[in-house]
Amino acid sequence: MLTHAHAHAWIERWDRQQEGYLPDREERFTALIDAVAAGRPDPIVIDLGCGPGSLSARLLDRLPDATVIAVDTDPLLLALGRAEYADLPGLRFVDRDLRVPGWTEALELPRPADVAVSTTALHWLPEPRLKNVYAELAGVLRPGGMFLNGDHLAVSDTSPRLNDLELALAAGATERLFAGSPPEDWASWWAAVAADPILGAIDRRQDSVGHHGSESGLLSAHVGALRAAGFTEIGTLWQRGNDRLLCALLP
Repeated sequence: MLTHAHAHAWIERWDRQQEGYLPDREERFTALIDAVAAGRPDPIVIDLGCGPGSLSARLLDRLPDATVIAVDTDPLLLALGRAEYADLPGLRFVDRDLRVPGWTEALELPRPADVAVSTTALHWLPEPRLKNVYAELAGVLRPGGMFLNGDHLAVSDTSPRLNDLELALAAGATERLFAGSPPEDWASWWAAVAADPILGAIDRRQDSVGHHGSESGLLSAHVGALRAAGFTEIGTLWQRGNDRLLCALLP
């Protein structure tokens, strides 16, 4: 059985692993939550590609009256989140694959959501499916609703020299934080999970494996898909190198 203590240790290790790619991860979380907090104090929030719930838990720590529906399709990450945050009011995990149309039906929203959020997750969606996700998402947000996406989004297709500068800034931030000794990488974390006698016994299902590429890592792809879904105001609220917090608003 996966205990709270075991899950807690692995989520702490997850967070350290993520910081190897995102040296300003906590600052980006703070900026995102600041934007959510600028609205009502009890928002309904959808967390897309929530992983073990790192963002969802931080949201509820700042906004305890919020309701957060956290969506992912990886049984291992969902199991960690459920074990760690079982007693956290306002948080509900939903096992759904965003690539499959109709994923919003499982959200069981009491009313249209105020905000949708995502961090370092949606880049693995191929562009046609990204468009479908944004279109379906727009249908469950209230008028004036907001989407916030923190991710590495490149401008290499529109501004190659600027893209090189953004990459250089990101590399410099990582070097300063870790002084040449970054934490374990993504592949090593998953290898350690597989070797753990408790986590390794969790069947990850074939459809949850392999969501680790960068199929839609261009800023232009996300902006275009959001505009096609009906979002009318789109811009960057926070940025460090090529790591951005993209905001999109419905009319």
